[in-house]
Parts: sequence; structure tokens; C-alpha cells
Amino acid sequence: MKQQAMRDTHLQDQVHEASKPLARFKDDKDLDEMLRKKEHIGDTMLVFIKKNREKEEQKSGKKKQKELPRYKGAAPPPNRYNLMPGYRWDGVDRSNGFEKKIFASLANKKAVQEMAYKWSTEDM
Repeated sequence: MKQQAMRDTHLQDQVHEASKPLARFKDDKDLDEMLRKKEHIGDTMLVFIKKNREKEEQKSGKKKQKELPRYKGAAPPPNRYNLMPGYRWDGVDRSNGFEKKIFASLANKKAVQEMAYKWSTEDM
């Protein structure tokens, strides 16, 4: 039942998207709505927008998505994916030291390049 309803809505969405022209212009309502819904990191109005969105959802009776708890501990060691600790990872490095070696070699390589540049421009 639910899967069939989801398939139907997905099919309707695809038909709607296919009926639109390939080029999008300024007056495209769907594009405008999509861009307005997009959240940007560092947006000063993001908190205000989220509060308004929550109020609208409460008025319309939509279920609020459960917000997962955030990690509140010490800053984690850097990792190659720039992942922050969160709901399922506590930030403890349980690896065999591979990422530490990568970061150490990158830092060493950068330091050597900087020293070589300084040495080459020393007499200027």
C-alpha cells in the first residue's frame, strides 16, 4: 500500500519534471521554490528561517523529523573525510594510524616545499 503510493507520487513527480522545458528561467516557480528551500552554511537568517518553517509545519500538522543528537565532546582528530563526530561516531580514533601518517606526510611535504621556496628566494 505505502510502497505503491510512494511509487505513484514518484511517477507523478517524474512526469511533472519531464513536462517542464529543459532551460530554466528567472520566472520558473519550481526553480525559485527549490532555491528558497536550500539551506546555506553561514547564512545569517538560517535560524530565523528554521523557526518559521517549524511553525508552519506545526500549523499544517506535518510530523517533525526527529533531530539526531550532536556530539558535545572535545574536538576530534582530523580525518581524511572531514567528518565530525555525531550520532553514531564518538570521535575516537580507533585506526591503525594510517590517517596520522597521511597528515604527517602532507605536513612534512608542505614544510619542505615552503623551505625550498624560502631558500630559492633568499637572495632576492
